[in-house]
Amino acid sequence: MPCPRCGTQSLPDQRFCKSCGAALDAAASPQTAPVATAPPAAPTHAIPDGGFTIEDAVAWLQSAGYVAKVVTAESGTRHIVSNTMGTPFNVFMGDCNGERCASLNLAAGFSTGGKFDILQINDWNNNNRWCRAYYDSVNDPWLEMDIDLSPGGTYESVNDQFAAWNTVLGRFIAKYSLR
Repeated sequence: MPCPRCGTQSLPDQRFCKSCGAALDAAASPQTAPVATAPPAAPTHAIPDGGFTIEDAVAWLQSAGYVAKVVTAESGTRHIVSNTMGTPFNVFMGDCNGERCASLNLAAGFSTGGKFDILQINDWNNNNRWCRAYYDSVNDPWLEMDIDLSPGGTYESVNDQFAAWNTVLGRFIAKYSLR
């Protein structure tokens, strides 16, 4: 079935587009769409109170067709490593109360051997919304985005924000030739 947002073909059992993160089950075929004067309100899938556990975040990514592997840093903190559009990225859990976390931080870094012009970061941050860029100690560029999960978040909202991440990440890669 094609994604209603970007047109990427997905498997029939996929709930979210592997390219842009859009919900696929909400797409009705034009031949089967009911004729109505006003569309009914779409049901939402609420995020549990307090946000995601790391396992919830893994399940969410995997349900959309993404690889999601939990890794443990030397400090003992766990985060998720995934990949979108051929680019690896990390998912860090934030604002945690026990196992439940009220935010996600998406982060992708690019190794340039210190050849990235750090003045480009200010240009990016001044002209782009949603994601912020910075450079690390060896002048390699990074792009980050935070997603709020609580209170009252929905999977649909997370999918929309993840689609924004994919879009902005693609623009960042293209603008600075980071492949």
